[in-house]
Order: sequence, then C-alpha cells, then structure tokens
Amino acid sequence: MINFLSRCISAVGLLFSVLSTCEAQPLNPPDRRTISAVEPPAPNKMDWWRKARFGMFIHWGVYSVPAGIYHGKAYDGLGEWLMQDAHIPRAEYAAFARQFNPKHYDPEKWVLLAKQAGMKYIVITAKHHDGFALFPSKASSWNIADATPYRKDLLMPLVLACRKHDMKIGFYYSQANDWYNPGGAAANGHWDSAQTTRTMDEYLDKVAVPQVKEILTRYGDVAELWWDVPSDMTQERAAKFNAALALQPGIVTNDRLGGNIPGDITTPEQYVPGTGVPGRDWETCMTINDTWGYKVNDNNWKSTYDIVKNLIDIASKGGNYLLNVGPDAEGRFPEAIVARLQGVGRWMEKYGESIYGTTASPFTWLPWGRCTRRVDDAGTTLYFHVLHWPKDGRLLVPGFAGKVISAEVMQRHDKVTTLPGDEGLLLDVSQASPDSLITVIKLRIDGKVMTPDYVVSPDPSDSYNLLPQQAVIDNHGANGYARMEGGEDNHNIGYWTDTASNVAWKIKVPRGGTYIIWGTLSTSSDASAFAIEIGNETLKCRLPDTGGYEDYTKMNMGRITIPGPGIYTVRMTPQPDGWQPVNVRSIQLKKTN
Repeated sequence: MINFLSRCISAVGLLFSVLSTCEAQPLNPPDRRTISAVEPPAPNKMDWWRKARFGMFIHWGVYSVPAGIYHGKAYDGLGEWLMQDAHIPRAEYAAFARQFNPKHYDPEKWVLLAKQAGMKYIVITAKHHDGFALFPSKASSWNIADATPYRKDLLMPLVLACRKHDMKIGFYYSQANDWYNPGGAAANGHWDSAQTTRTMDEYLDKVAVPQVKEILTRYGDVAELWWDVPSDMTQERAAKFNAALALQPGIVTNDRLGGNIPGDITTPEQYVPGTGVPGRDWETCMTINDTWGYKVNDNNWKSTYDIVKNLIDIASKGGNYLLNVGPDAEGRFPEAIVARLQGVGRWMEKYGESIYGTTASPFTWLPWGRCTRRVDDAGTTLYFHVLHWPKDGRLLVPGFAGKVISAEVMQRHDKVTTLPGDEGLLLDVSQASPDSLITVIKLRIDGKVMTPDYVVSPDPSDSYNLLPQQAVIDNHGANGYARMEGGEDNHNIGYWTDTASNVAWKIKVPRGGTYIIWGTLSTSSDASAFAIEIGNETLKCRLPDTGGYEDYTKMNMGRITIPGPGIYTVRMTPQPDGWQPVNVRSIQLKKTN
C-alpha cells in the first residue's frame, strides 16, 4: 500500500498475545479444498457493500519481519515499502522470508475482533509490491508455502473463519508492481539487475494473471478484489486481469487496475473527500497509525474518537471506511489496535443503526456534526451525529422543512424538542446529556426531506465568511468538476478546471450596505481571471500566482453595494479568456457602513 496520490500521480474484547498455533492447512490442489463454490451474483452485486459501510484492511507479509528497520537504520517510509525505499537486493530480501513464521496467527480471533468492532468485511494483502504471496502458488515459489518455515496457507484459515462468522472476505493484489518476481514494475525504478531478467508482459502472463486466477478459484466467493498502483499498465495488460474476473462475476473491484478500467468503486487514500465522490461508489482506505504494514517504531495511533468520527464523516457522504491494521511478523496485532477497535465496537453496538445501510446526508453542511439517512418501509429517518455539543442546548438544521414525527437521543431515548424556525429546524437538546464519545439524535419524518440551499446569516457586524461547505457547486455542462476537498478545519474548493463550473453562496441580508469583498485563494498560474457577482453588480478579478495550490493569499477584490434587505446570491464564475484553476478557501464580505 502507498499514498496513492503522491506516489502514483506524481492514490472485541480480544488481546492478541495468543500462544496457540492454527492447524496446518494441506497444500491440496484448488479443486480439493473444503470451501464452498462461487455463488451466482446477486441482482445488484453492490447491495451488500453499500450496506456494510465499515471494513478491515490488513497489510501483512515479509515486510513485517524487518518492520521498518534495515541494517540498524529506521526508515521514514511506509513499512511495506522498505524493500524499495532501502533498495534491498532480491537475494538479501529473501532472507526475511526465512524468518517469517507467524506461530501466533489465529485468524478466528482476527475475524472476531473485526466483528466486535462493527466491521462487515475484511480485505487482506494476498500479494503486495514485494511480490510475496500469502498463499501457495504454482506461478511463483516466492510464497508462504515454499519460502518460509511456516509452510502453510495463510489465506485459507482466514477465509474459513470469515465464512464461520458471516464476514465477507476480499483480497488485495498488486497486479503491476512486483519488486521480487522478475519483470514486475517498480513505481520509482528498479535497483537490482535480477528484477529485470524478463519483460513485464512475461511477468504478467507467467505470475500475476495466473495468481489472480488461483485466488479466484481456490477460496470460493471473494467479495472484493483490491488492485493497487497500475504502473505501466496499458489497456491490453489490464484486459488480461479484467478477463480473469469472469471467474467471479459478483466480485467488487476498485479503480486502480489501470488501462482506463474504472472498476466498481473509487478509492480515496488517507483522506475523506469533502463532498464524497459524486456519481460513484467510493471507499476511503486509511491507516490506524501512519503506515500500512507493521512498523515497530510507529506508535502514532488514531484515537477511538477519531476513528468513529471518520466513519461517521464517510457514511454521511455515502462512502465506506476501510480501516487498515498491520499485524506483526508472528501474527499479533499491537495492543493499541485491539484497544481502539474494542472502543469503536462499543460505540457501534449502540449506534450502528445510524451507519449500516444508510445513505448520504441530504444537507450540504451541518456546522456542528454530520447526518446519515435511511429510507425504508417505515419512512424516512435522519441520524444526526453531534460532534460539537451546543452550549445553549440548541442545534440548527439549516434549510430543513419537513414534518417531524419523533425526535430522540438514541439508546437513552431522551426526548428532543423540535422547533421550526426561519432558518431551518431547531433541535432543543437542553434536557439531554451527551454521550462520552459522539451522541446520535434520531429524527423520524413524514415524507421526503425538504432541503433548500443553505442560506448564510451575517455575523454581529453584518459581515459574512462564506465557506466551501456552504457553497452550491454547479458543474452542469463541465467536462471536469470542481469539488470540495480538505480536512474538517481547512476545506477548500479545488479541481476547478473547467470554465463551465461556477460556485455560489446564498446570503441573508437584513439591511443594505457597501461591502469589501475578500477572497482567500491560491493558484499556480501567472494570472487567473474570474468574476464575483452579487445582485446586479459584478467585480472582475485577476489572481496572480500565489506560489502553488497549497499557498493561499488574501486578496482584496473590490467593493459592491447591496441595495436593501433580502436573499442574495454571491457567485464566483471563471472568465473564459483567462481562467486557470483556482482553489478557494473562503470568500468574505466585510461591511463598511
């Protein structure tokens, strides 16, 4: 696993100090395995995936032996990238496999931990970029059965444990990058002549494609196949893998195969897209610390709160959360991982209803939290996840207009009073108490959710700070699309590549006046031309190069007079004769009189 964007573009109650050893798995041919046959695909193969919302990613392999340290030096890179980052020769890297003997591996405890955490599926690295297969393979001896003292299939026991406990199982497979098997690609270039003794096409035909067929025929139903890093993958090369998928017509695949094959899901890595991925199923993959594979000196663990908040944020935008854990070389998860997943599980046991099977929030933005929605035979239910408990006991749901049937704090059933207002619906939670982690308010409504565009009210000085979260982004007629990106506290509108896109905010003006318009913007072009329109007035602006898209500047764009009270639209539009992409962090209207 890598940070896909930077490397590719430039994308419970269980403690695992276990002393038991899993039973040996016979290395029989695939047709003699005690595993169920592949089932016919469901009418919509994405149904289970869309309901699941939460899965466990597992990166495990030979790289867990050095655990980020080579010849006494701790490397800053990702644990599973040590072979490339340290330019370890093939022959020397093979010695690590002779030390890979996961005697404490207990796949059932792994599955039960995932289940207790509230996860619905597991995806494990069948083969990563170091080329090592966790399964016996006829296509390459660089595998768990032939190259290690363990000599047993690691995948089959996990598959059987998943079947036993109703957990979906999927496999990660590095189809292009392979630093050990000759002919495999290397995203940042080869360093050992033994890596290039055959062509990439020979590698694909003799190793990669046959191994994919092995995992698709040996283990019964595979829920998800996770490609990664499509270095040098042409349409012709990708088509070989895509043809192999006919062995599992119900499998879910991602967007990293290459050859312009989109797959079923888009896979943001280590971040949550500001507005999800419009028009696509998507799955954010994220580490529980800073690395994917086990690294002995990486203790920067995400807190239980951060994991739950990420899950809520992703579900509120219609995506799935694939949270990665890295076992050590003996098959144990660090205690910090177990403790955090147990904490997530306690929250999910109470509030999982607000995550599983829900769809994206109907609201553009809630300044105090997130929302998920469920529509079924019982009607429409909204789940409000309160990230910031109000000091005055009231939460505004801006723009909401609908009939409320009931409102309560989940689990405790504390009643919540709802008060319709001019700006939306007020939730009075003054008589309720917050959960120790994140509280969920359950709102049942009659009919559909009515959500007019968000209207921004002025601050006490009659001024406005317009944020990306409050904007309506119009990409109608555009070839690309502008979108919100960034983290919770530093969102911006980016990827604004097409002049057909525009961005607008609605503001509530209690009285007219003159305003100075400021923009916090960035660009890497010499000068980008755009206009700001409010009412009948237009400001034409030109933003000079700020030094790059991460380097923002505060720009005075001029003055505009708003004649009187009312609802006005503030619109930013590109100028066709001089537009270059601009990132927008905020637009401010400062009243002068």
